[in-house]
Amino acid sequence: MKIAVAVDGSDNALRAAKHAILLAQYLPEAHLEIINVADHNKAKDEYLLAQSPESLVLKREQKLHPIRELAESVGVEIKITMLKGNPSQEIIKHVKEQSIDQLVIGSRGLNVFQEMVLGSVSHKVMKHAHCPVTIVK
Repeated sequence: MKIAVAVDGSDNALRAAKHAILLAQYLPEAHLEIINVADHNKAKDEYLLAQSPESLVLKREQKLHPIRELAESVGVEIKITMLKGNPSQEIIKHVKEQSIDQLVIGSRGLNVFQEMVLGSVSHKVMKHAHCPVTIVK
C-alpha cells in the first residue's frame, strides 16, 4: 500500500504526518512518502530572503526533520518528494501519477490569509484527488 502525506511545516501538517506514520507502522508492506510543495509565490520570497540556494534547500529540509526523526524512531522508512508549484495542483497530480492508495493532509497550512481568500489546499485536494484522503485536524 502506498501512503503519502503532504506537509508544509505547519502544526497541522506535523499531526497529519504522525497519523500517516501510525498507518504505515501497522499496515503490512506500506510505503510512506512525504510530499512537500514549494509554492511559486512563496518560493520567490524565500529565495530572495535566503543567502544562497543551499540555505534555501536547508530551510526546506529543516521543516521535514521532525517528521524524518519520528518515522525513524518507530522503524518506518520514508521517501521524501520535493515539488514546486501550486500546492493543491501539484499534490493532486503527484498522487495520481504515483498511484497513491491513501493521502493524509493537515486541515490547514501555514498561510491562513490565502486560505480565506482562495480556499484551503486540503479542501481542493479532497475534492479532486483520485484516492481516499484523510484530513487531520
